[in-house]
Amino acid sequence: MTEHSLWRFSRALHRAINDRHFADIEALIDEDVEWALYGPIDMFPFLGARQGKDAVLDVIRQLADNFQVRRFDRESIMLGVDSAASMVRYSLTALDSHKPISLRVAQFAQFRAGKLVSMRVLIDTFDLVEQALGRTIHLPKMTSVG
Repeated sequence: MTEHSLWRFSRALHRAINDRHFADIEALIDEDVEWALYGPIDMFPFLGARQGKDAVLDVIRQLADNFQVRRFDRESIMLGVDSAASMVRYSLTALDSHKPISLRVAQFAQFRAGKLVSMRVLIDTFDLVEQALGRTIHLPKMTSVG
């Protein structure tokens, strides 16, 4: 049985972010890739939608400029022939402040001929924003209507 494309992509992505080695990840991204990281774009400009290999590689370089992956735990995963969905908890370090950041993401990937053609990532943004601000965000208490 051959290795699933997600495993190769995941290893290459972490190597690109932590070691700034981009050759492996570049080889695994389709020229016309669709990429979207859903989160607070105003705070993290590398989030949002991108189209094309060069734009995605730029995002990965920005991630490498800002974070180091310390640990990741796959909480659940579903693999199809050319697709994958997973819930992952990441422990990162912000390179500018050396602060630890913990976040949870849901990833949805599609591959064709071993290359990434689509990536959608939903980030637990509320927790991420609190950590980035360094304080708890207090929201008004919701009351039931009735």
